[in-house]
Amino acid sequence: MDDSLFQCIPNVSEGRRTEVIEAFVQAIRDVPGVHLLDYSSDRDHHRSVFTMVGKGPPLRAAILAMYQVAARDLDLTGHRGAHPRIGAMDVVPFVPLLGAPMHSACELALGIARAVAERFEVPVFLYEENAQSPERRSLAWLRRGGTEALQAAIATPERSPDLGPPRLHPRLGASVIGARRPLLAFNVLLDTERVEVARAVARQIRERDGGLCNLRALGIYLAERGRAQVSMNLVDPERTPLYLALEMVRTEARRFGARILSTEIIGVPPLGVVTRAAADYMQWEGFSPDRILEHRLLGILAQEATKSVPERVLGLESPASMDSRQKEEV
Repeated sequence: MDDSLFQCIPNVSEGRRTEVIEAFVQAIRDVPGVHLLDYSSDRDHHRSVFTMVGKGPPLRAAILAMYQVAARDLDLTGHRGAHPRIGAMDVVPFVPLLGAPMHSACELALGIARAVAERFEVPVFLYEENAQSPERRSLAWLRRGGTEALQAAIATPERSPDLGPPRLHPRLGASVIGARRPLLAFNVLLDTERVEVARAVARQIRERDGGLCNLRALGIYLAERGRAQVSMNLVDPERTPLYLALEMVRTEARRFGARILSTEIIGVPPLGVVTRAAADYMQWEGFSPDRILEHRLLGILAQEATKSVPERVLGLESPASMDSRQKEEV
């Protein structure tokens, strides 16, 4: 596992106090070997998302340092935000990179989950590839009803944590930790304040209500902007492309007399996802990532540097390789 590279994207239930957000940033940057690629905060969601990459041991140190900051500066009992949550360090996903095996990401996630449960007495739920039962793969299932519902049911067999005490931490709540494949967090802001419109759009487009496969969606009201937002996760953006989700939102919103004002991608998306969306909108006949200059140059540099770096390092597989991998994953 020490030679493997991973991405970690912790979601923290704090999006308003700049000094606390900066404390998390500094905790990450203080760990040698961890690279903070991006972080963003939203006051309405009351949430911050940090994107970092590194090998297993440094990432472990960075995540535990973030829990130290959370234990010092966060208190979920006073938290009010539009985004669902069950904990201060709400969800901590790990994604294997550069051909690292998923089982290595699972081992890393499990080791960190055990450390969190033991050191901070936070109940931990294992999800996605670390899930101990089929329903617990789903973050939405684990978070249903929020902290309030979990507080009432955490001691029951159905909702007991996988690790840690069968009760919420009085200030930090619970955490969800696990390894998963890449996903795309994508938000669409509408030109209406009617949250019921965003919720109706979300119901029409998400998988669980018969919409697009691999798409999860919520309708949220952003009080500071006075607008409604459709907040989405594309859990497999290669099989359910970005442009298709956007066009579904546009079509459904139009039925209520609403339009799209802007869109937002949280974190650092693969370049292939962005270029594919552009090519689809342009209806670019014969499109291939090889038609993008930077893709060709990066491929040449990677080949010269290692002679063995797979194309997926850049998130820019050719259509043929993409199709073959999709068939394998079905």
